Amino acid sequence: MNGLIEKIEAGTPTHRDRAIDGLRALALLAVPTGHWLLGGFTLSADGALHNASPLGAFAGLAPVSWVLQMLGVFFLVGGYASVLSYRRWEGSAGAWLKGRLARLGRPVLGITAVWAALLPLLHFGLGVPVDTLRTASTLVIQPLWFVGVYTVVTALTPLCVRAARRVGVWAAAPLLGSVAVVDFLRYGPYADGVPSWLSLLNILPGWLFAYQLGVSWGEGRVTRRHAWGLLVGGAALFAALLLVFGYPASMVGVPGEARTNSHPPSLLVLALAAAQSGAAILLRERLGGLLRRPALWAPVVVINLSAMTILCWHQTAMLTAAIPASYLGEVPGLVGAPDSVGWILARLAWMPVFAGLLVLIGRYARSFESPWTTTGPARRTLAGVLAAGFAVFALGLG
Repeated sequence: MNGLIEKIEAGTPTHRDRAIDGLRALALLAVPTGHWLLGGFTLSADGALHNASPLGAFAGLAPVSWVLQMLGVFFLVGGYASVLSYRRWEGSAGAWLKGRLARLGRPVLGITAVWAALLPLLHFGLGVPVDTLRTASTLVIQPLWFVGVYTVVTALTPLCVRAARRVGVWAAAPLLGSVAVVDFLRYGPYADGVPSWLSLLNILPGWLFAYQLGVSWGEGRVTRRHAWGLLVGGAALFAALLLVFGYPASMVGVPGEARTNSHPPSLLVLALAAAQSGAAILLRERLGGLLRRPALWAPVVVINLSAMTILCWHQTAMLTAAIPASYLGEVPGLVGAPDSVGWILARLAWMPVFAGLLVLIGRYARSFESPWTTTGPARRTLAGVLAAGFAVFALGLG
């Protein structure tokens, strides 16, 4: 282990911004942690698994989702890192985008193709109920919406850079205002006359907000005074939306609730992202100093190198434990209604198991992150067809 730590330390360029990588690693780990803690399964009479959440019975756990909802930080550091990469790139903007998008697309194509091949094997070979497979497919595809949005946001990097150079940190303000207007229409006095599709207008500006802040930060247009404004202003807006305007407390969807904050993002998500972004910018130097310690830096490097594997495969790790367990009936913390303190304690005990399974899966799945230099057109076409078939099944289109 010491040898690996020393090797990673020796291979790290002196100009590497360790704080940015550290923030990205924290945001990455929050995704599986949140899904594993706040997602459960119930078992129907026919032995099929269905999604459930402890937030339905324990509303007091909502603040946990505030901590684990770190997508704002992920988009912030994504914007910052994209600026640095874009600035160093010597070719055309189109070639830069092509390379960035390929890095995002390969792992998504890989997991969806693998699951498309697994579905008939699990059902016809092992007798897994169709409803269980639909539940599993929903969970597998759940994190992939993030990759899709991030892909679109990344494609807008040149425009974000121009906006940051022109108006600095204030380039993110119209995005906040856009989400506020849509929220007013869908939740305000005219809500009954507003079509449901209007909420979709929040998807792009809602997630572009923190990315634009990151681009402005990378361009050197965000000062500590701005960071304090983001932290205090975001926290104040967050509190007002909860206490005065009745926004749902949970940052993730709760079964049975009519409103959700994250799909698509509400103004509460942006308030949290603003506060988190301000805190991240203010803590950058201190975090960078901590990560000068090789023992702390090494896991950050490993997590960042496995970023897409973690995002794409963490739900599969949980399902690898839950699907076999469903044949045993209810298993505390894994299969059964998440409505007791005992379930929460048991789920905490399952967390290391999920993590171990993710590490095991990642040993093979990480190959999808590397360029497919040895994969010919026929295999790529087959992977695309399989991925499309999985999407049709997961989205209930067929």
